Amino acid sequence: MVDSANIARHLPLMAARQSAQPAIKIRRGRTAAGDIDYLTLSFAGLDTEVDVWGARLTARGVRRGDRVLVMVPQGLPLIAAAFALFKLGAVPVIIDPGMGRKNYLACVARSRPRVLLGVPLAQVLSHVFRSAFASVRIRVWVSGSATAQLAPAAQISNRKSEMARSEAADLAAILFTSGSTGAPKGVCYEHGMFDAQVRLVRETYGIKPGEVDLPMLPIFALFGPALGMTTIVPELDPRRPATIDPEKIVRAIQQEKVTNSFGSPTLWRIISLHCLQNNITLPSVRRVLMAGAPVPPGLFADLQKILPKGTAHSPYGATEALPIATIAAHEVFEETAAATAAGKGTCVGRPIREMEIKIIALTDAPVVSLEHARELPVGEIGEIVVRGPVVTCEYDQLPEATALAKINTSTGTVWHRMGDLGYLDPLGRLWFCGRKAERVETRQGTLYTEQVEPVFNAHPAVARCALVGVGHDGHRPAIVVEPVSGEVVASPSLRRKLVRELRELGAAHAHTDNIRLAYLHPHFPVDVRHNAKIHRLALARWAAGEQGYEMDKREISRAVLQQ
Repeated sequence: MVDSANIARHLPLMAARQSAQPAIKIRRGRTAAGDIDYLTLSFAGLDTEVDVWGARLTARGVRRGDRVLVMVPQGLPLIAAAFALFKLGAVPVIIDPGMGRKNYLACVARSRPRVLLGVPLAQVLSHVFRSAFASVRIRVWVSGSATAQLAPAAQISNRKSEMARSEAADLAAILFTSGSTGAPKGVCYEHGMFDAQVRLVRETYGIKPGEVDLPMLPIFALFGPALGMTTIVPELDPRRPATIDPEKIVRAIQQEKVTNSFGSPTLWRIISLHCLQNNITLPSVRRVLMAGAPVPPGLFADLQKILPKGTAHSPYGATEALPIATIAAHEVFEETAAATAAGKGTCVGRPIREMEIKIIALTDAPVVSLEHARELPVGEIGEIVVRGPVVTCEYDQLPEATALAKINTSTGTVWHRMGDLGYLDPLGRLWFCGRKAERVETRQGTLYTEQVEPVFNAHPAVARCALVGVGHDGHRPAIVVEPVSGEVVASPSLRRKLVRELRELGAAHAHTDNIRLAYLHPHFPVDVRHNAKIHRLALARWAAGEQGYEMDKREISRAVLQQ
């Protein structure tokens, strides 16, 4: 094998080490006994599958450096296509299909792919929305066949494809942010960054070859083959993850003895509730990784009840830099949960080895160099900046966004501004206080979502809540609440009762005592990727046209907000 930093090299290495070990299992039905029937490819089989994809792509004219828009289903097609493109030295462009048509087409147009690798529907859409796909010169159709080896294209070549020699700094892929606080942006991933991710995830969580993984975010399925884990493709619609059927996920975990699983807090809340209601435990699971939004201490507690031999963890990071820090359930129970409930923020743990975190004074302007930023002392809230081998260097075709998000140093390393606010405690742990764009500047001072919302989330009738700024200047703080039951929204008496009790919760803390305006919303807008990040800016716009409730210690009344 050519000496290379190409991330695709991990697959043939695993295929040589454990050729017969199952690499991926894709559901194809149920057996007569009711078990899930899987199509299984070994690591040797997956390695061959990647070569078949590579042969097809090469035959169609795909070459090193080409940007390839990947519009294929999750699971085997996505894994095989991505590794084949990595191996060829081409650059997969992967965009979440659920981000909405307007955003999706804007991302396609900006990334300027030369190749479209997609299912028939994707090919049709590329002609309907011709201007967004104007850069496409080659169209490679993906059939509905379970594997490329079973399709006629498999006759192209059985020859082992060569591994492109890639340097650590070579562009490997373009992955897009979720766009929860702005327009989605393409993040430029280098081969060395992917390599560092594999190394740090393996070392941090003690993952070993031979484990069984059930990834509930399609892009995370790419880690399984590189780490030597068997990947179980979940029965889940990535465009609507909240519609997950927990029984199907639990059955897959039990049947396949899954040891590792990644998913958002929203998905694991659904799964844990199902397990607790049906007295189910998951003894095979060694670790659950949750990310995409802060994990409430109560969810950690519920998960530990169903993981008799496992631990729940929450890695902190973003598309631009992951993983950065991590915290485990036991530390939340023993040390940080009470502080979170009191409005101190959410502890996301200590920096992962090789990662460095600083807190700098908040600014919305570019920071030319770290020398131009004021580093804040322990305990003071500011902007979180990070550096390390998994920190990406730029956004694709967005120099202004890159200038705002990156801080260069004289040594050539790059600090990434997370867009998050937080502080470091005396033990070196990072506490997350909220997104920078979602802070609310009031006349009494700045309020942060993760210091306000847990206070009100403590109410048993509250599913989730959101801090927003309203009024003509956006400086009046308000709380928007999604009740557990829709009956609360429909009943005036229940609404008033809930708002009165929320006022009592807020009055117990100095930083929430001045929040005197509340709104009730039947169902929060959230990100599609994790179904966990609340679109607070959208809720603020919604509140501007609604009547809220004035919260006073003596009475609760409907409020007409003066714009």
